[in-house]
Amino acid sequence: MERIYLDHNATTPMAAEVLEAMLPFLGDDYGNPSSLHWYGQRARTAVDEARTRVAALIGAEPSEIVFTASGTESDNMAVRGVASTAREARRGIVCTAVEHHAVLNATKALGDEGWPTGLVRVGAEGRVDLEDLDRQVGDGTALVSVMLANNETGVLQPVREAAALARRRGARVHCDAVQAAGKVGIDVNELDVDLLTLSAHKVYGPKGVGCLFVRRGTALAPLVRGGSQERNRRAGTVNVAGAVGFGAACALAAERLEDDARRIGALRDRLEERLLAIEGTRRNGGGPRVPNTTSVSFESTDAESLLMALDLDGVAVSTGAACAAGGVEPSHVLRAMGLPAERVQSSLRLSLGRSTTEADVDRAAETIRACVARQLAEA
Repeated sequence: MERIYLDHNATTPMAAEVLEAMLPFLGDDYGNPSSLHWYGQRARTAVDEARTRVAALIGAEPSEIVFTASGTESDNMAVRGVASTAREARRGIVCTAVEHHAVLNATKALGDEGWPTGLVRVGAEGRVDLEDLDRQVGDGTALVSVMLANNETGVLQPVREAAALARRRGARVHCDAVQAAGKVGIDVNELDVDLLTLSAHKVYGPKGVGCLFVRRGTALAPLVRGGSQERNRRAGTVNVAGAVGFGAACALAAERLEDDARRIGALRDRLEERLLAIEGTRRNGGGPRVPNTTSVSFESTDAESLLMALDLDGVAVSTGAACAAGGVEPSHVLRAMGLPAERVQSSLRLSLGRSTTEADVDRAAETIRACVARQLAEA
């Protein structure tokens, strides 16, 4: 069966150029970048070059990039790292209701430990309510975390405006940009953030490596302690091959950004047009979005059953819910937008990528139409 992959927000296939860059460091170039001899210095040079490439994608300095094992670690490092350096009078952590669980659960854990926390609501279109953010950020707030692009709806958040509100109260600002990288331009200085999270496997790089941008002068306690790697900000031997792959993926993303956005955006709009022609179908989220993502609900259907039927027909998508052992947890993002439970439970997320073709989009739309009709007929 010829399969169609429309779940690029979950992970992307590794680009051939990325694999080629990594291979030497999975073989003969096996040195530890902390070693002073020839082998170590070859690895160190490769990591430094990768750091430069990652930094260039977001307008940062190479010294401001800290390599981690994932976007989740980076989010935790940002939230807990700032909290651990906070003064007693400024301990508050504020994030939006539609953040990735890495931010939400790190914030919740701090709340359970006694830190004051706040959850900012979003509107019906999925964008942060800046008035509510302004109400929740006070002189006691240490950190405000606002994602750049939502992983379920693709909605772009007003990070720069949120940062301005936070700055007025003296708070630090973190941005999870995992789902925005390679899809829209990112400039940490234009966004005016202190911390920003990226993940390699979302930009056609390898799994198991991420990074945290830490603006020079930002106080941050390490999450992982041990040696003095990453300028004493993250202990442990750097994943050399992973970092090299991350750097190669970022360089490729910068090179292809405009072309990818234009082509993939047109395909997403084509797919969305066909899906919205199905009776009872509605789009979730509005306003500016990343070009590859759409979230749609199909009236009177069950998204989990629909996903499994589509998989059997060779089309890979995801639901607007996180699968958990023993059941499905309704999407916190769609619930935060105020959508009724039946609409939340009938929503699919489709996310396109570089390999997606017009034929893929057309076949996927027809397959979805058929699966929806079949489910309604069986109801």
